[in-house]
Formats: sequence, C-alpha cells, structure tokens
Amino acid sequence: MLRFENLCKRYDERILFQGLHFSAGSGCIALDDESGSGKSTLLGILAGTIQADRGEVWIGGHSMRDSPVEARSAIACIPEDCMTYPDQTGHAYLEGIASTRKTALTVHALELAGRFGLTTHLDKRFEQMSFGTRKKMFLTAAALGDVKVVIADEPVGGLDAAARAVLIDLFKTLSQSRTVFFSSYDVDFSRACEARTISFAALGKNA
Repeated sequence: MLRFENLCKRYDERILFQGLHFSAGSGCIALDDESGSGKSTLLGILAGTIQADRGEVWIGGHSMRDSPVEARSAIACIPEDCMTYPDQTGHAYLEGIASTRKTALTVHALELAGRFGLTTHLDKRFEQMSFGTRKKMFLTAAALGDVKVVIADEPVGGLDAAARAVLIDLFKTLSQSRTVFFSSYDVDFSRACEARTISFAALGKNA
C-alpha cells in the first residue's frame, strides 16, 4: 500500500537524506530516530505536501508524481500541528473530509469522536481548541472513508492517557486493512500499537 524508492532531500548544502527505500502492506510502522533527522520532512513527502528532490512515492499503487490526485485521495494525514482554517468548526472539518472521501459522517465516526471526548467540542472553531483537541479531530477524520495509508507525525503529542488508549485501539483497527506509518519517540506507544519500528538506517539513509 505504501512504497517509496530512492527518496532524496537536501536543504541548501545540507543533505537531509538520500536513497531511501521502503515498501509495506497493512500494519503499523513506527519511525523512531533522533531529533533533526528528517522524520517530519519524510512524512511530508509521503503525504504529498513536500517535494522530494529525487525519488518516487506510491500510495495504494498510485504514483505521487504521475497520479497525485489519486495518490493523495488515498491518504489520511495527521500533521504535528493539526491546524486547519482557524474559523472552521470541528463538525465542518469532519463533514468536509467525509465529502472529499466520498463518504458520510457516520454514527461510527461520531462514536469515535465521543470516545476521544470531542462531543462538546464539535461546534468550536479550531482557533478555540487546544492542541490536543485539534489532534483528536484529525485522528477521528483518519477513520473516514476508504483510505489506504495513514501518515501521522507524533500522533500522541498533546493526548492524555484516556485519548492515548483510544488512539492505540484506532491504530490497531486501521492497521488491519491499511498502512499506518507514524513517527514517535514513545516506545511504549509503538509497542502497544504492535508497530514495526524502523529508523533511517533501515531505510538506507545516506546509502
């Protein structure tokens, strides 16, 4: 479901990474590496929000270079900051994601929002929400539609213990039929998700 070949990225004279290769079907994959290694940049490239200098990404068999619309439509992305339009409400955001993915805001999705403690926050604007509440909105949206790959940058950031437990259950459920690829320093969280942990060395950084 997720594949990338020979990914390279540099900023000015600094080579962030080069020659990255990876392929995965359904399951959880945790990217754990040192700060500043390029994790967020790699996730941005996989999500189609950052352009690689070289290499190619495939999402659900669609090339991000040759078929970007199809590739991006198969991704659910949870960035680290999780800010959308500041004046957009949580409910409007979830409705918009559902529409984009040609599905409905189902009872199941609203139940997930409830488990995350979002019921009383759905009519708030994003600018009124805490960091953790915004994160939970994006995580709820990840369950909408038939996406093939979930990309998440530090998904446990800002979450309390109860929300963390809900997220573990969500990732384990999603990974039965999707690739869940996330960055995390939290070894206990990765283990609870039954994730395969990798580093840039395993991907062939600077190979």
